[in-house]
Amino acid sequence: MDKANISELIHFILQSIHLIKERFAPINSSDDFLANNDGLMRLDAISMRLQSIGEALKNIDKKERDFLLQVADKTYWSKIIKTREILTHHYIDIDAETIYDICSEKLDELEDNILKLQSKL
Repeated sequence: MDKANISELIHFILQSIHLIKERFAPINSSDDFLANNDGLMRLDAISMRLQSIGEALKNIDKKERDFLLQVADKTYWSKIIKTREILTHHYIDIDAETIYDICSEKLDELEDNILKLQSKL
């Protein structure tokens, strides 16, 4: 994978993080996802973006494994890619609390790491 392809994927991931943050902004607890149709739509939209982020990282890892390791260890990236697998193949097992925790506790760190990767291109 050349730098242009990686750059496109990095841009997509950053755009997805931005959209997740916008969609997550009115959510104050995991229960807000389940309170009404708007919450459910936000849960679905955020889950799809998280799945897409995992897919983009999986593609980068497959083609340029050492690139991701420049900013975080294999375990860190593996957890994100495994989240994509769960969202793709076991969506019914995902609960609102898991998505809430990812958005409230892990998204900023992911964004920081993706920005670090972007600076290495």
